[in-house]
Amino acid sequence: MEDSFRHKGLRKKLIAELSEKGITDESVLIAFDKVPRHHFLDAVFTKQAYSNMAFQIGAGQTISHPYTVAFQTQLLEIQKGDKVLEIGTGSGFQTAILCVMGAKVNSIERQKELYLKTKPLLEKLNLNPKLKFGDGFNGWPTFGPFDKIIITCGAPFVPEELVKQLKNGGRMVIPLGEGKVQEMLLIQKGTDGSISQKSFGKFSFVPMLKETAK
Repeated sequence: MEDSFRHKGLRKKLIAELSEKGITDESVLIAFDKVPRHHFLDAVFTKQAYSNMAFQIGAGQTISHPYTVAFQTQLLEIQKGDKVLEIGTGSGFQTAILCVMGAKVNSIERQKELYLKTKPLLEKLNLNPKLKFGDGFNGWPTFGPFDKIIITCGAPFVPEELVKQLKNGGRMVIPLGEGKVQEMLLIQKGTDGSISQKSFGKFSFVPMLKETAK
């Protein structure tokens, strides 16, 4: 899989743009430098892959703006060895960023087309997240509880099952709201199990759907 000097140069420009937009977590920026975003898009979009743009990836889904991926990741405060649950594998780009940061990633995708496409891609990149085709609202209790949970689609409500699967002291990042615009929430579970939340502005995601697509 090609990763030329040109690709690397385009990544450097993207990272500079992310820094200017307020991404200060060095581990996030380093991960963006290590993960070739163009591998997650059709070859015709190589140059645009390093623009701050979203793209269609099939099954009516999108790969999020790089800034959105970086913003959500920064809110998680990933530490090496964290067990992370991702709802919405999508293209696998966010999954790859988390893996490169040293997280142990469990990711659920409800679109069979994307699940079948993304799994071999991540394997080619020598990344080893646990992937599952299923309903993200149910989480993945077999591997819980999780240090961090990230939802990469617009949730109509905060799923209670996901809150249950978040460790005491854990962090969940979730875009909340129906329609075209969601409110980015950071939900924190205290060491005593208490829940607090904070808003981080408006973002736009595809909706989180309940039933598993065939």
